[in-house]
Amino acid sequence: MSLRSWNPTMVAQGVLWVLFGLLLRPEPGTATLPLLMDSVIQALAELEQKIPATKARHTASAWLLLAQESGPRDLVHHFLLEGRSLKATRLDPHQLSPELRGLTKDVVQHGVRAGQEYGVVLAPDGSTVAVEPLLAGLEAGLQGYRVVNLPLDSTASPLDAGATFADTEATVPDVRATSPGFRDALPDVISADVGAMYSNVRAAHLDVKPTSPGVRPGSPDVPITSPDVQAPSPGTEVKSPTTVDSLLVVTLARDLGLAFLQGPQTWSHSGLGTDGCWDQLSAPRTFTLLDSKASPVTMAFLNGALDGALLGDYLSRTPEPRLPLSHLLSQYYGAGVAGNPGLCSNLRRQNGAALTSAPTLTQQVWGALILLQKLEPTHPQLQGMSQEQLAQVATNATKEFTEAFLGCPAIHPRCRWGAAPYRGLPTPLQLPLGFLYVHHTYVPAPPCTDFAHCAADMRSMQRFHQDTRGWDDIGYSFVVGSDGYVYEGRGWHWVGAHTRGHNSRGFGVAFVGNYTAELPAKAALHIVQDVLPGCAVRAGLLRPDYQMLGHRQLVRTDCPGDALFALLRTWPRFAANVKPRTARRASRRSRRKPPPMILPASDLQ
Repeated sequence: MSLRSWNPTMVAQGVLWVLFGLLLRPEPGTATLPLLMDSVIQALAELEQKIPATKARHTASAWLLLAQESGPRDLVHHFLLEGRSLKATRLDPHQLSPELRGLTKDVVQHGVRAGQEYGVVLAPDGSTVAVEPLLAGLEAGLQGYRVVNLPLDSTASPLDAGATFADTEATVPDVRATSPGFRDALPDVISADVGAMYSNVRAAHLDVKPTSPGVRPGSPDVPITSPDVQAPSPGTEVKSPTTVDSLLVVTLARDLGLAFLQGPQTWSHSGLGTDGCWDQLSAPRTFTLLDSKASPVTMAFLNGALDGALLGDYLSRTPEPRLPLSHLLSQYYGAGVAGNPGLCSNLRRQNGAALTSAPTLTQQVWGALILLQKLEPTHPQLQGMSQEQLAQVATNATKEFTEAFLGCPAIHPRCRWGAAPYRGLPTPLQLPLGFLYVHHTYVPAPPCTDFAHCAADMRSMQRFHQDTRGWDDIGYSFVVGSDGYVYEGRGWHWVGAHTRGHNSRGFGVAFVGNYTAELPAKAALHIVQDVLPGCAVRAGLLRPDYQMLGHRQLVRTDCPGDALFALLRTWPRFAANVKPRTARRASRRSRRKPPPMILPASDLQ
């Protein structure tokens, strides 16, 4: 094989389809790796070494045929990503290690059964990620994801489960097309020659239309937004979409729409994006959801879908030669892709909000449901549904996603940072509350910038509060790190021990670090000023007229530090009418009794 004919994109696509295909021939009792993102990266690295370059351009078709032999696959995925098939070249799965085959069996298919979630792994940033939508996004990005016309005319024949690909040597063009609604157009966009599709779907239905990319994600200061998503008014004519963006559909839009076709049309804030707990963090094997009745669109699924969409967008805009996928994932779940700290998993929500607008996502969810309705006319949830009904489902789904997920901060539950059990019985809060009290931890003094250090700080503070102070639990309601995450302390529903005499009236939120002379990270400040309280108001946990106070306004302490308190006083929600209770005020009464002690920042109750 000449160097000219070697195509790194085809090698990467082959790696992905081998990984998908390995699931279909598992071996009973095969040893497996721990369910960590590092294990997935290790698997991809091994595949990249094992796949011969001479066979790489045939790999996708080989494993696709294995999928067809094992039963029906997802028709939307087939239609959008697998249509340009190549002649099959059989690859021997036994070329790969037993550990890799076992891992693939565990992670390639996402599902929720009996309160447990499958196909998920623990990432270095502490988040749990579904692998299936992540891989789908990588595949779409490598193909140069495109805007595809929906098969809406009467001549379109729906796909059936037995449909097969044409046996063709179609090549995959370098496509830089992106979804409608994305901005910052790339010059010289190349339109795609679709190639061969299913034999019973005419190629004319897949007219590829390149458009422009959106606000490119990757800036650490991109704010999380929660745009208004307006439902169509009764009697208003709604214009159905005629195109879909294959990247958004295979990662997020299709599953988001289907989730809102199951049961109620809207999910509670705890239902959409429900998190869970691993059996252990060092070598995780089992992931149990915190709400067994949650939406199938879990926190891990949304994390994987956003990661797949963001990395797929990056791949579609990156010219050859691209990074190996194992290197790309290692950077994304580490310090940032190609040296950009803004393009990393810690900031997926901010970057996801910048990737596409709510109206565009609504159209994509609607278009995904239309496509599925056309491909599978007998789909039990879609039979007989009108365009207006599909539009309403898409509107509800997008509204809930933007408000309950993109519009809220990523919060690591107690089990994620290794919390010890609460001692005694917690006292429930009477919600909604009217205040948010701002603290700094003082000790630990250095800001924590990654999950390992933030989790260790949380355990250290809990031990101090329980063992030294004799409290039932860590005092704060929530703690905010400089790693982009919020850490659950006593949470939304239990009285804390953070602001003596006021614990039942407000939530205590602390920044990790000493902010006497400096300020927390911008992302952390944005979370506390806007994102966390905004999410709490929408969920009915915080009153719409809530106020923010510094700890020193209610307790004689220097907390939350001079620099942070000076900034807090400029925030719109700051309660300026409550004067700080400092040592200066106490000294006025020094003639009558000794001045009260100024409490260290860790003395909270």
